[in-house]
Amino acid sequence: MKKIVIISMMLLTFSCKTQQNVTSATIQIYPTVVNGKIFTSVYQQRAAEYKALCLQAYNIAKSKLDESLKQQSLKPRAVITDLDETVFDNSPYAVKRALAGKDYDQTSWQEWTALGIADTLAGSYSFFKFAAAQNVEVFYITNRLEAEREGTMKNLQRYGFPYADKDHLLLKGSTSSKEERRQTVTVTHEIVLLLGDNLADFSPLFDNKKATDARAAAVLQNATIFGDKFIVLPNSNYGDWEGAIYNYKYNLSPLQKDSAIKSNLKGY
Repeated sequence: MKKIVIISMMLLTFSCKTQQNVTSATIQIYPTVVNGKIFTSVYQQRAAEYKALCLQAYNIAKSKLDESLKQQSLKPRAVITDLDETVFDNSPYAVKRALAGKDYDQTSWQEWTALGIADTLAGSYSFFKFAAAQNVEVFYITNRLEAEREGTMKNLQRYGFPYADKDHLLLKGSTSSKEERRQTVTVTHEIVLLLGDNLADFSPLFDNKKATDARAAAVLQNATIFGDKFIVLPNSNYGDWEGAIYNYKYNLSPLQKDSAIKSNLKGY
């Protein structure tokens, strides 16, 4: 009996040490890439300042739309918006992946979007309902895939967003650039505003996988458009800003990504 107890204790001790080693190794392997998502996600979920930034963006959007409505238009008015981190809050996906010691991948992402349960950003629903009440059409231009249409529509309709239909939900086709889809809207509508969290949501000026410094320079060269026709929502979780740090090499290992992040930081 004593031998059985001793053996059991040894196995338990070995199991605990193994678990501790796995946890420790995970923390060492994913110090920034994954654990950083935890930090940015808790900001997105819990910081009142984040909600304030979203409300600020949508308040500006409403003010600009009001100004536009006072002017004559030869075409029906429309606003174009991105979805992820502009309308939908996908931080629960980032948290689930990070806690498992993993980064984004398309398979797990589509499992998340198929649920159609992403919450909305503060101010988003009110703004788009206001736009619709003024007969301003809403076009949702997103780089979600056609395979994600059902879950995306389910998510929009879950909260009663206007124009949640096939004609107004423009998903990714053969290219990630949104310019062609924007141009199809301009044929029939006057685009009053564009809303997004990523620079490529607004103009082809920000396509072509520019380096970090080039992206910043393009913003400064077009400074007056932001807060006027381009309304930017905050997203510290992901985006082309992150891709630029990796030189758009998304297949880098976690350690390579970590090295790239640290090499782009400024200290003193």
